[in-house]
Amino acid sequence: MTRPIYIRNAAELITFAGSSQSPLTGAAMGELHPIANGSIWIENGVIQAVDRDEVICNQYRNQLGDALIIDASEKLVTPGLVDPHTHLVFAGSREAEFDMRLKGRSYMDIMEAGGGIHATTTATRQASKAQLIAESAHRLDRFLLHGVTTVEAKSGYGLNLEHELKQLEAAQELNEKHPVDIVSTFMGAHVIPVNRRENPDHFVDEVINEMIPEVARRGLAQFNDVFCERGVFTPEQSRRILEAGVVHGLLPKIHADEIEPYGGAELAASLQAVSADHLLKASHAGIKAMATAGVIAVLLPGTAFFLMTAAADGRRMIDAGVPVALSTDCNPGSSPTVSLPFIMNLGCLWMGMTPAEVLAATTINAAHAIRCADRIGSLEVGKQADLVIHNVSDHRGLQYHFGSNHTHTVVKNGKIVVEAGSLVSSLPL
Repeated sequence: MTRPIYIRNAAELITFAGSSQSPLTGAAMGELHPIANGSIWIENGVIQAVDRDEVICNQYRNQLGDALIIDASEKLVTPGLVDPHTHLVFAGSREAEFDMRLKGRSYMDIMEAGGGIHATTTATRQASKAQLIAESAHRLDRFLLHGVTTVEAKSGYGLNLEHELKQLEAAQELNEKHPVDIVSTFMGAHVIPVNRRENPDHFVDEVINEMIPEVARRGLAQFNDVFCERGVFTPEQSRRILEAGVVHGLLPKIHADEIEPYGGAELAASLQAVSADHLLKASHAGIKAMATAGVIAVLLPGTAFFLMTAAADGRRMIDAGVPVALSTDCNPGSSPTVSLPFIMNLGCLWMGMTPAEVLAATTINAAHAIRCADRIGSLEVGKQADLVIHNVSDHRGLQYHFGSNHTHTVVKNGKIVVEAGSLVSSLPL
């Protein structure tokens, strides 16, 4: 048995208790109900009690001498942050393309000329699995330093069975070794490979008939994603790919309406996808359909920021009743960041969301977007002890002091993995 952990006297303790069954929507996203002088008792990686400090202290008074006591006075305590959309496992970098875009080239122009996703595919195919694991572990360390305790990780830089499996196997090994939990998504339908453009439907058939069955057979992914966009995969092709995934037990997700209105939000609603992501150009009808179907909107303002385009209308989606989550979209081409706190800043300053709403969008709603809300995303008795102690005393301070990393301490599965803003020396990898 491990030593109990007693976190006490938080200026604000945000729990999101009672939200594990369904994501928060509408006004509920802005209702935090913080506990002042809040405390948490943890044993064997599981939360045993959450309440005011006087209640916890009295309840466990006979065990105080055995506990590791962490004073959270003048600090904010929240659930561990959850990033529900990343392309974590890849090789290479694309600074040259960044320079090209600053000189006027568009993201789609660069990709159609063989850059973009194709460039990362080449680098990822050339990399060994060991190299992918090492580079991705470094990214996971930096996620931890920003308070992120769980990430979703997509494949999609292999674009054939061998290298898609390599990416997913790397993510699986990282999940086993690194403190950050990884939920994997198969995204073999990320783009049509350069040498398959003459007959894209043949590649779609390959994804459906070869890749999806093998990924599912090996248990390497929980979700199946597709980039539904003009010049990538049509709504009809996307439907075929997502429906094939469902047959093999892979839950549907979709990159939707990022560049132009293309019916992706409507498709997500018709398939009752777990989430539709990006949505910069989603139609009013698509947003309404998502709200009715309960599809989570995973919004990625860092991508819009980096590509210098307008962000998705998070305010409109929340007001329409769509459950909203936020993510970094960590990837080498359109959002090379691991700073979910900065994404939260953008949610407030650029998308019209409140500090309370962005906190809901990066904890409990993000957990729902990767079907993990039964064990993470809120601080409740019986849940996994994933939490962050922030160097602010009020949740609004996370966004008011923008561009800063306020993470002080991170507890993952009941173990301290970040202390005083630094990784603990005993971390694996």
